[in-house]
Amino acid sequence: MRYAVISDIHSNLEALTAFLVEKDILGIDTVVCLGDIVGYNANPNECIDLVRKCGFICLMGNHDSRGAGLAEPTEFNYNASMAIRWTRKVLTAENVDFLASLPPVISVEKRFLAFHGWLSDTDRYIMSPVDAEKNFSLMADAGGERIGFFGHTHIPAVYFKKGDRVDRISPEDDVRLEKDASYLINPGSIGQPRDRDPRASFAVFDTKKRLVSFHRVGYDIQATADKISAAGLPERLGERLKLGW
Repeated sequence: MRYAVISDIHSNLEALTAFLVEKDILGIDTVVCLGDIVGYNANPNECIDLVRKCGFICLMGNHDSRGAGLAEPTEFNYNASMAIRWTRKVLTAENVDFLASLPPVISVEKRFLAFHGWLSDTDRYIMSPVDAEKNFSLMADAGGERIGFFGHTHIPAVYFKKGDRVDRISPEDDVRLEKDASYLINPGSIGQPRDRDPRASFAVFDTKKRLVSFHRVGYDIQATADKISAAGLPERLGERLKLGW
């Protein structure tokens, strides 16, 4: 089985469309989305419609919960909060219901866990081996899964635990998963990368080869930025896409 694991689409239709072309080239069987379909950019309904039409396995991100009105964006920065409030105004009732129905954690065909931030908290970030260690413990308590995919940071990352040691390894190379180790893997962001590479980022997990590879695909960033401006969203949201930040 070949899974494409994506995260943080953030209403970026151009990036999502470019990914869909690339996934067909790569021969992907199933797409797993780690949350935050909406937020920041100007095509929330179109992105949700595509995700649903294509049959992605999806879970809830922190922007999804705010977009659906399940929580308020009180801890968001100004631009993120403005985008959520705009998103709420334009979402269809059907798409609000879809976001509200998403689970926070999924065990994907008993092969790996999928969640957005921490396994126990959608809003928290895994940013260090210390954070990863705590989530490895949560995974063990949740049923002993050895592989977890997470999003939220918008930065590709791989953490592994072997014995008592937790390390971070480079996501620039393919990662072959050892059977006696545990892994936490972040595929980066489709719709708002933050690692200074503006191309959409995602990962492919080949379960037969036990291999995770990281991929980038370019898209029409200017078209996305123009839509942000036309929608009256903060101009900074379009500028940061061009910088990959």
